[in-house]
Amino acid sequence: MFTRKGRSSTSKEQASPRGTTRSGRVLTIVAAGAAAAAVLAVGVYLAAGSVSPSSSALVSVIVRDDPAAAGSEQLVASLGGKVTQDLAIINGYAAVVPQKAVDALRKADGVASVTLNKAVHLSTDSSTDPNGPGWKYSTNYATMNEVTKLVGAQGMWTGGITGKGVGVALIDSGTVPVEGLIGQVIDGPDLSLESQLTERAGLDTFGHGTHLAGIIAGRDAAATTAKTMVLPANFVGVAPGAKVISIKVAASDGSTDITQVIAGINWADQHRNDAGLNIRVLNLSFGTDSTQDYTLDPLAYAVEVAWRHGITVVVAGGNNGSAGSLNDPAFDPYVIAVGAEDDNDTVKASDDIVPDWSARGNSTRGVDVVAPGKSILSLRDPGCWADVNFPTAAIESRFFLGSGTSQATAVVSGAAALLISQRPQLTPDQVKYLLKTTAKHLELADAAGQGAGLIDLGKASSAPVPKTGYAQNYPLATGLGSLEAARGSVHVSDDGVELAGEIDIFGQAWDGRSWSGRSWSGTCWEGDSWMGRSWSGTWSSTLWSGRSWSGRSWSDNIWDGRSWSGRSWSDDSWSGRSWSESGWLSVWAQ
Repeated sequence: MFTRKGRSSTSKEQASPRGTTRSGRVLTIVAAGAAAAAVLAVGVYLAAGSVSPSSSALVSVIVRDDPAAAGSEQLVASLGGKVTQDLAIINGYAAVVPQKAVDALRKADGVASVTLNKAVHLSTDSSTDPNGPGWKYSTNYATMNEVTKLVGAQGMWTGGITGKGVGVALIDSGTVPVEGLIGQVIDGPDLSLESQLTERAGLDTFGHGTHLAGIIAGRDAAATTAKTMVLPANFVGVAPGAKVISIKVAASDGSTDITQVIAGINWADQHRNDAGLNIRVLNLSFGTDSTQDYTLDPLAYAVEVAWRHGITVVVAGGNNGSAGSLNDPAFDPYVIAVGAEDDNDTVKASDDIVPDWSARGNSTRGVDVVAPGKSILSLRDPGCWADVNFPTAAIESRFFLGSGTSQATAVVSGAAALLISQRPQLTPDQVKYLLKTTAKHLELADAAGQGAGLIDLGKASSAPVPKTGYAQNYPLATGLGSLEAARGSVHVSDDGVELAGEIDIFGQAWDGRSWSGRSWSGTCWEGDSWMGRSWSGTWSSTLWSGRSWSGRSWSDNIWDGRSWSGRSWSDDSWSGRSWSESGWLSVWAQ
């Protein structure tokens, strides 16, 4: 992933093919997995930080123009700088300028903000880094028809099992109602830094959430029967009968603070039994590079509470290869930690491998299973940050390519929804047991990379429900550790001021003991307030009131014919409103 203004994601999810900046530099879209505060992001690291002490040195900056004023590119040139990349989505651009000119640029008429950046670097190894030796790109990709066939989902559809009645909470960057998601998504709360911007609230300005929602439960209108669902011409996700409950926590650059993610997990857990929801699966394609022990970690505790309350939590292992540890909270041994599989351009498992960038973990904790995660073709989010900045990743107008353990996690979330739809009495421990004990060993993949192997729904769906031997009894997390340690190495920031330490997204002191108790009792959320702080402008406590689900049809609080019409955010600009009372609204609309 990438970081802008201190927001990051360490996942190597890459949009394929790759886009090119104004300067011709090839970038990689990275999307979800793991470094600190912003693990849903796509692309490169553009981390905020210190600059050279030399006043004549060139430094990298991001310039955002005042929407009412003329562009400032000529001023950059007159100061001895050079524009390196258009960033139309934030009404700005990237540039290099002499350090001594930064203050003058910042004070110039027509300039809304100037943010310093560290050197751009890719979160990849040389084999996947287009700027590194040995990099190659294959034009082949995996369609969802191929993915669902490979993991055995199509066989379950033929038997009438589509995931119907199961809700999958997707804590991500939101979704947009593109073809393939109409009628498949229920709007949950928007907890992102964009929640107070009416034109963006709830919508996926980044592209990641839409891509994953398509993998989990996408379904074209023509795919009405098992016979039509298996047709290659129709786009169908792994569990087309399930519903995705979209909980938006990430803004248009994929950035989010860990407390926003925790609040999203708390919401899904607390509202799991609301009419029309039945949240039984939680997809978390997010992670940080925290090294805090899981038994203390607040994020690990949040997912454990959901798990112990009956929600199967599926988490991206990360895209850091052999770095030595899975992402937080994938390193919690209770959840299902997912690695990525590369199908090697075939629908047979005998030649499958695990990409070098898929997390291996360590001897204490590795991934549990793998699923297709290399060059996955899913739904495109027109006008989002990824779409604007990486147009060559778009395929046939409505699709977009992405790689990473995020995509693999979405596949496993859909698989879990199918198994629970087939046998609603399954506990999270049983779902994990079935997926692991029936997985296919990949002969060409290393043991650390594949865990138990590639998920196999053909075997999992026919395996008996375990009565013994499935229960996990690892030490339980307490959540009483450090919030700052859980964030890992990178933080969200507002005009250079980082959100760090034992404070939450509202800038308030973090009380881990109070929060952990309320998490377990299901009282973190009261109406639209989390831990006593109002998320104004987002979800209303009356959102689900009066909605009911009879077992035959879902609540009407889903997209039903509403058009999004390819809205683009490229002309939008920030209003200057602050994030809650502490000003944590990002200046980025990436």
